[in-house]
Amino acid sequence: MTVPLYRLPQWLIVSALGLVMVFTWGSTYYLLAILADPIASDTSWSIKSVTGALSIGLFTAGITSPLIGRKIQNGSGRLILSIGCFLICIGLCILGTAQNIWVFWFGWVVLGFGMAAGLYDPAFATLGRLYGKEARRAIGLVTLIGGFASTACWPLSALMLEVWGWRGTVFAYAAIHAFICFPIILFLIPTPFDDTNQNNHQKALKVTSFTADETKSFLTFAFIQIIHGLIIVNISALIFTYLLAQGLTLAAAVAIGALMGPAQVAARLVELANKERHHPMWTLSISVTMVTAGLVLLALDNGFAALAIILFGIGNGLFSISRGSLPLALYGEERYPSIIGGLARPWLMAQSCAPILGILLIIWMGPQTSLRCVAAFSVLNIFLIMSLWKATIDIR
Repeated sequence: MTVPLYRLPQWLIVSALGLVMVFTWGSTYYLLAILADPIASDTSWSIKSVTGALSIGLFTAGITSPLIGRKIQNGSGRLILSIGCFLICIGLCILGTAQNIWVFWFGWVVLGFGMAAGLYDPAFATLGRLYGKEARRAIGLVTLIGGFASTACWPLSALMLEVWGWRGTVFAYAAIHAFICFPIILFLIPTPFDDTNQNNHQKALKVTSFTADETKSFLTFAFIQIIHGLIIVNISALIFTYLLAQGLTLAAAVAIGALMGPAQVAARLVELANKERHHPMWTLSISVTMVTAGLVLLALDNGFAALAIILFGIGNGLFSISRGSLPLALYGEERYPSIIGGLARPWLMAQSCAPILGILLIIWMGPQTSLRCVAAFSVLNIFLIMSLWKATIDIR
């Protein structure tokens, strides 16, 4: 007897979606961390033109995300995730066959559309449609599993690179999406609603407007995400540059930088263990505070780089959860897919600009002064959090 999709246990759905997120992130966002240098060496394309392709993908994803959110609100979560998986597969195949940089960039445009339909935001929106206000824990579990994307896919990419070269590696990831991720989405991710709540769904489509307080909170949260997006990509891409500029050896810098991942996972485990006893605003506030504290401590260059990276990792780990759970708590499940899609645009577009801005700052000011500017910039989020608290109190 076939089990209806909507009756599958939540742990199975969350585990399936988390596994898809590992490969989706690993074959897009984290792909060039391992493959950029081999691609540049093999093709004679400049390293800047290769790494800049990620910015093209993120920019494309940012433009597309609001449309994706609206489609998921119409009950198309599984369809959208399937399309995202398909587009990532096609984009990777284009990369693998690219003989000039223009085709390579076009492949990243296709990947950008796939990222818009296949990364965390459509996953969050789908879970919001499935579980309503009960989706917070599911969102946290998906980010916990997805947090292992770099841990799993960087060694996998390095292994495949050694055996098959960079083109074979991207084709292998395309095969993983075609033969593993796509079937998982198709058979284990339910449709967001059934016939019994069709009337509620039609009602949800009509509830799209914001009150004045909701507009203020939405814009404030969007600005918080813009600042965090600029910071996290800057630090992720340039952390070793900053640490080496402080006199650390490469081995020490790598060891300290590696603390970020475990700190992120540990923070998400603590958040899940808390079992939703606090409002997501507290999660976001702790996140922003930890990120700022870590950056300020790192910028002071006082010998506490390891502690600084741990604090930063804790903050970034919590931010992923709050980014998905706070809009659900503030605006409800009816508008959640459209809202999460709208918030994804500034978030992704900020990340697309971050590497270029970070490199320009280093060229103009040097690594240490550049890091101090990033730390000072992060302080802005403390003030925005204060404003968001006021706005959310008015809403609640």
